[in-house]
Amino acid sequence: MPQATLKPIHKRRLQTLIAVASLTAVTAFAQAYPTKTIRMVVPFPPGGGNDIIARLVAEKLTTRLGQTVIIDNKAGANGIVGLTAVMQAAPDGYTLGIAAAGPMAVNPSLYDKLPYHPVKDFMPITNMVIYPLLLVTHPSVPAKTMTELLALARAKPGTLFFASPGSGNSGHLAGELLNSLAKVNTVHVPYKGQGPATADLLAGQVQMLYSSIPSVLPMVKEGRLNALAIGSAKRLASLPNVPTIAESGVPGYEAYSWIGIVAPLKTPQDIITKLNREIVTILQQKDVEDDLLRQGAVPVGDTPEHFGQYIKDEMAKWGAVVKSANIKAD
Repeated sequence: MPQATLKPIHKRRLQTLIAVASLTAVTAFAQAYPTKTIRMVVPFPPGGGNDIIARLVAEKLTTRLGQTVIIDNKAGANGIVGLTAVMQAAPDGYTLGIAAAGPMAVNPSLYDKLPYHPVKDFMPITNMVIYPLLLVTHPSVPAKTMTELLALARAKPGTLFFASPGSGNSGHLAGELLNSLAKVNTVHVPYKGQGPATADLLAGQVQMLYSSIPSVLPMVKEGRLNALAIGSAKRLASLPNVPTIAESGVPGYEAYSWIGIVAPLKTPQDIITKLNREIVTILQQKDVEDDLLRQGAVPVGDTPEHFGQYIKDEMAKWGAVVKSANIKAD
């Protein structure tokens, strides 16, 4: 017997029913989500800024979602190990990744080959916080303001040394950005971590350091370091007397480290939307906002679309700095 064929109108009707059924299944899955433990991969060791923010959000998210959110620290290779694990995970909303400025915006220019692509291999959820970098100097530096520091750098090129926790670190790039925009020549000195860099600054072995605020604020308050300027677009309410680098003679200067959250590519959009809504709500809570500001972090909580574009913009910005300064990975 000849095989029966569907008339065009019946075929279209069947295709519509299949599409509706698929959409209904995805929607039902997202509405039920989550039904088990969620893993949040932090591509750095415990105790750092990325880990602290991740744990704060994970604790609040556990309460709001009714399922445990655990932290999985997968450190190594400037965040490459952890983000590769996120990329390779099932796109079901049960593996999330902390996306920081270094692994997402700097690594693509720092390494000839990466196992992941920051834009093509992940779905952005939200940028959680930004950390404006504070420029501090040793008290022996004769310049007591940013304007005076720029004048000194121009009068004596190559004589001011700035420390960083390592090549390609946000503190390193902040210094190279100043060199580029202000047309000065300050010299980078890489260390193996924040601790050794700060120790040598305190000892006067180097003159400058671009740092997250919590790491150096106690020493500023004790008078052991001078806070010259902040890398944010506007002054911080917590440091109202510290001017921005931009207003001190370097227009357009902004240097932040930032911490966002992503999911593997092809994670259902409804799940991304739900996670975005919950995390943004957490960041807007008064106790969370106050806690973050005390740590020198500024809450963001943007849309997935905005965060995705921000990652692209940051890749272009810091990629140009890496190329201009000829920075290589350690």
